Amino acid sequence: MKRIILPIFIFTFCLSSCNFLERLPKDKIDPNDFFRTEEDLKLFSNSFYDNLFEKQPFKQQSDVFVQKGTLSDELLGGDARMPIPVTGGGWSWGQLRKINTMLGNMHKCEDPKVARQYSGLAKFFRAQFYFTKVARFGDVPWYDRELDSTDPELYKPRDSREFIMTKMLEDIDEAIETLPEAVSTYRANRWAALALKAQFCLYEGTYRKYHKLNIEGHDSDYYLGLAAKAAEEIMTKGPYSLASSYDEMFRQVVADKNEYILAIRRDLVIDCTHDGTSFCLMATGGCPGFTKKFVDSFLMKDGTRFTDKENYETMPFVDEMANRDPRLGLIMRLPSYVRSTEKYMQRGPQLNLTGTGFQYDKFVMSTAYPEAESKASMAYNDIPVFRLGEIYLIYAEAKAELGTLTQQDVEISINKLRRRVGMTPMTLSSLTVDPYLTSAETGYKTLAEFGHPNLAAVLEIRRERTIELALEGRRWDDIVRWREGNCYRQKLYGIYFPGPGQYDLNGDDKPDVCLYDTKDKPVGLPDNIICLQIQEIEINGSYVSLNDGIILSEGRKGYLDMHKFKKLDFNENRDYLYPIPTNERTVNPALAQNPGWNDGLSF
Repeated sequence: MKRIILPIFIFTFCLSSCNFLERLPKDKIDPNDFFRTEEDLKLFSNSFYDNLFEKQPFKQQSDVFVQKGTLSDELLGGDARMPIPVTGGGWSWGQLRKINTMLGNMHKCEDPKVARQYSGLAKFFRAQFYFTKVARFGDVPWYDRELDSTDPELYKPRDSREFIMTKMLEDIDEAIETLPEAVSTYRANRWAALALKAQFCLYEGTYRKYHKLNIEGHDSDYYLGLAAKAAEEIMTKGPYSLASSYDEMFRQVVADKNEYILAIRRDLVIDCTHDGTSFCLMATGGCPGFTKKFVDSFLMKDGTRFTDKENYETMPFVDEMANRDPRLGLIMRLPSYVRSTEKYMQRGPQLNLTGTGFQYDKFVMSTAYPEAESKASMAYNDIPVFRLGEIYLIYAEAKAELGTLTQQDVEISINKLRRRVGMTPMTLSSLTVDPYLTSAETGYKTLAEFGHPNLAAVLEIRRERTIELALEGRRWDDIVRWREGNCYRQKLYGIYFPGPGQYDLNGDDKPDVCLYDTKDKPVGLPDNIICLQIQEIEINGSYVSLNDGIILSEGRKGYLDMHKFKKLDFNENRDYLYPIPTNERTVNPALAQNPGWNDGLSF
């Protein structure tokens, strides 16, 4: 809790280098004379945007997307998960102090209308702040005013989850009432507030349902109802519509104002960039890729299941990519993929740049922008915070969980997303339970055991959500709220190879990849072929450990399995919440540690 007692002058507007707005001159930083004008309030609130939203969502590893080398703590889980931190670990309260500082000085504003609007903005961000804290730690202390170093409130215990959620609803409802309705892609408006409400109410409703929380207050249906209502208001009254192109929406430099309700602006001129392009294109980026279980979950374009096909598990890459849900080819490299510049033309996936073979392509800038190659580590395409596509998914999921989903609901939500990409629409009456999505090896074990009356519909909506929102930073929260930690025990397989040999991954009937299990690389190979040694096997009587080659699940054949020897685990009684750092509990012994985390403190 030390950070929360920093003096007010820390608020000297520590706007990051990515803040493209004007900075406040140092000679005007005087709290007694500040907060009087709209410009003052606007400048003060700038850092909230920069510090409270995820700026590189595509970096989040999960059961559907991993890097070749280091795995995230969430995937390792169990006993291998990182030790309880001494400080940090997400237990940071500086932004909340700034928000409460702004609210505590709002009376100084000379324009009541401006004061009302920015009070709503501050409460929007306070709700966002507490959403991240509740999702990470569960119960946390509620602070709605600026505290000084002697305030006894600094040493109070955690407030109940129900109390925090009630306060968050009060804050977000005021934001909805007071923020402007006009489209403002880089600034929070009424629709962004509704989106945040829909998001955290869906989270809370499903969390209470699947974790079977027995706490005093509202039940899961209450929050699911609020989520559906907030989403529906955006859908029916908001000024938004789906972008015409799903993939271009994530590549283009300027956020699509039709679909993006709120976005994070990137700008090359002021060095406000991200590495979404180099993460895909450069070997130093981590060689990330989608997992086979995720790729297999994509339906065929006609709506039938790929996993119902004979021998789908071992189908060659070119064949398994054919006639699938078009979104598969819009977020990863299919055999038909082409990336062309003045210097080269790349077809299909590059096996040396992805640990699974399923190479991602979402958020990768088009070569139509020259800097996409020359400055690949400085991508400047905007990043979504809330977009209409997610609102459709929230609406459909909340209605399905409530048991009130109709075909008309599907038409105005899921099927709009499907029709945008030319995918066969969903028909509720024809849905059956997909065994692939209920399997403990590839699906949702908790849901399969829950006895859900709308199991088939909920499964399909989860499929849609996982596909549509891939790499947008939602997967971990989804796993937590659904209580599906078992997904993080599932295999992180990639493409299947039946053994050493030459393979065509781009469909031109010419080999572009060679896998070999000999000491020396084969000679006389075609030009531009990628050669990779199969490692973690015995070659010529000696065991070859992983260096710059690949690992297959069955030694000399099988799936790409770069994490074959890492233990994937998840402690169901602990890992859904993070631990409170030991220093914070030492300073404030009233803070109880989360279940299952032993920090050695006896109070």
